[in-house]
Amino acid sequence: MRYFLELSYNGTPYHGWQRQPNAISVQEVLENSLSTVLRTKIDVVGAGRTDTGVHAKQIMAHFDSLMELDTVQLKYKLNSILPPEIAIHTVSLVKEDAHARFDAVSRSYEYIISLSKDPFRIHNAYYLKRELDLDLMNEAAKLLLNYTNFKCFSKSKTDVKTYNCKITNAVWERKDDLLVFRISANRFLRNMVRAIVGTLIEIGEHKLNLDDLKNIIKSENRSKAGYSVPAHGLYLTEVQYPKTIYSI
Repeated sequence: MRYFLELSYNGTPYHGWQRQPNAISVQEVLENSLSTVLRTKIDVVGAGRTDTGVHAKQIMAHFDSLMELDTVQLKYKLNSILPPEIAIHTVSLVKEDAHARFDAVSRSYEYIISLSKDPFRIHNAYYLKRELDLDLMNEAAKLLLNYTNFKCFSKSKTDVKTYNCKITNAVWERKDDLLVFRISANRFLRNMVRAIVGTLIEIGEHKLNLDDLKNIIKSENRSKAGYSVPAHGLYLTEVQYPKTIYSI
């Protein structure tokens, strides 16, 4: 039987989601905890691979079990032994072929910028000392919806079959001294959101203009785009699936 886990985590102590040979990851901690509770080796497949320091307000993962599980008790037991930076919110029985990564139809991210120095945000917001032209940044963000090939924002030497992504929402909002960028798409390339944010910041500083952004996207050249903002301001906020995966 296959189960979906809905969880969140603070990425500060971890070297990303994916298990690594010489560094602690969210996947490793989760697999070890599941294996301890269920008393058998458990492998977990996540909806995506967040980088070192990136956070997740909501991410899904699946695992298989040979026996039917009490999902309420499993949630309780996992939260009892997982470190404080990782929390399980739901455990759900799904179809046997449901896949946390391949069945996802939409993913959403937030990037948070702090415009004032705040010692309580040093690990979860990017401190930027200068004001930005938010209206121009929103004009630029809206342009992203007109394109599908985002190779210019992809990490170099990434092994992917296509650089096409369908962005459905991209918008900046200001909340007091915080700037929040929200973006949703059917899929994202590695480092894509951080590169987009860095480019939009340079537009907000009037270092680049809207025509520059169009030319950057058409160039398919990462070196022409803006810098990659730090990981600690990035949050995976939602992963959506068709309701049919729960029809069992």
